[in-house]
Amino acid sequence: MTRTSVTLDRAAGVLMAQAAGDALGVPYEGQSTVAGPARMLGGGYGPYEPGEYSDDTQMAVVIAQIAATGADLRSPAALDAIADGFLAWYRQGATDVGIHTRQVLSQVEPGPGCAGRLTALARDLYRAQGRGGGNGALMRTGIVGLANLTDRVATAEAARAIASLTHGDPEAADSAVLWSEAVRVAGREGRFELAGGLDLIPAVRRTRWAAWIEDAAGADPASIPHNGHSPRALQAAWAAITSTLDDPTRTHPCEHLTDALQAAVHAGHDTDTVAAIAGALLGARWGGSAVPAAWRRTIHGWPGLRATDLTRLGILTARGGRDDERGWPSTGRVDYPARPIRVPHPFDDGVILGNQAALDDGWDAVVSLCRRGRAQGTVDPSRQVDVWLMDSEDPEANPNLDFVLDDTAHAIAALRADGHTVFVHCAHAEQRTPTVAIRYARLLGIDRDQARAGVAAAIGPTVRAFGHLWDQA
Repeated sequence: MTRTSVTLDRAAGVLMAQAAGDALGVPYEGQSTVAGPARMLGGGYGPYEPGEYSDDTQMAVVIAQIAATGADLRSPAALDAIADGFLAWYRQGATDVGIHTRQVLSQVEPGPGCAGRLTALARDLYRAQGRGGGNGALMRTGIVGLANLTDRVATAEAARAIASLTHGDPEAADSAVLWSEAVRVAGREGRFELAGGLDLIPAVRRTRWAAWIEDAAGADPASIPHNGHSPRALQAAWAAITSTLDDPTRTHPCEHLTDALQAAVHAGHDTDTVAAIAGALLGARWGGSAVPAAWRRTIHGWPGLRATDLTRLGILTARGGRDDERGWPSTGRVDYPARPIRVPHPFDDGVILGNQAALDDGWDAVVSLCRRGRAQGTVDPSRQVDVWLMDSEDPEANPNLDFVLDDTAHAIAALRADGHTVFVHCAHAEQRTPTVAIRYARLLGIDRDQARAGVAAAIGPTVRAFGHLWDQA
């Protein structure tokens, strides 16, 4: 399968939107009702910093670090590596651990064969206690859906094996299978489909799961009780997505992602987990480009990852561990040979317009509109905005284009309001930089024709004053 820019945007969205939902839900965990718009305030059971994600995404990151190598997640070696990662996380980095997950991870030592030992212990605990169906397996499963985009059976087998490392209840594993398959379909085909994975779980439980999925579709997520339990958490996340899907008043269709995450948090109780589960599927459908820049600037968490790191893990997972022809997203540098360009925005001299060759000049804040190496740019991560924007004449290459342009213009305005000088750049300052500069000028109230003329004159001969992006400016 060819990994198109849209597919990779969706891959980038899985962990990023999961982390966003997680951080959005953190301050409200345990509350039965949530009034007003949810915000990334921090606090919670951690306590967490504003924008910091919790154990839901931390455990997903452990899986992603193995998936991003291109490993077959069903293999004994990969499962041992994931199990070792869980154990290391539990002992060294966990900010919060579910009761059942703690019970399992506290009794097994790392090393060869640890996946088998964890799975056996989880199974034995379930048989002895009749418990083990918490949502801790479901919350981390979104990334599994990216590892085999063309193989639904391999996806299901990997999801079940990874879920079973800590959860012995078959329904917990079923939920991971269903959600991983939904993420795979969304990432590959750009649509929401949950019941389509029913044939991947044992026949004896399909009727029950079909009823649960049908009951949740379009329901108020707050009406679903006990969302700390795996089937109920799946229902609450699915309800949050489906109940907000159709809204004719939305300016941009991809804003469904933010609306659904708000609905997931408003379900109450296990707010961070339900929103994290929903986020993984929403990101797979709408892409990382649908996650607002204000959230991307803020989200972070163990082990010291930011939005760009989550993007890298998602893309490498979808690409089977392989970088592109320039070594991105793993490389330290992505250089585009050219003379440096750095000129003031014609309507705000606190915004500097330029190209990649001027990126290392020591800027106060940066908005990058092209691929950037991991070592390029030295600003504080909260003042670095990486934007998914393709320089393409194919409208389908940027399915969220109008949202991205508006969102990026507002991100520049927010950085300026905080007193920062902002460097806005793409590879060559030909299409993406002038397009965003024009959209920012329009946000300032400048007439479109005047904005176009001013930006083109400021940047000079590199500007391509034609094409699809220019038409949307």
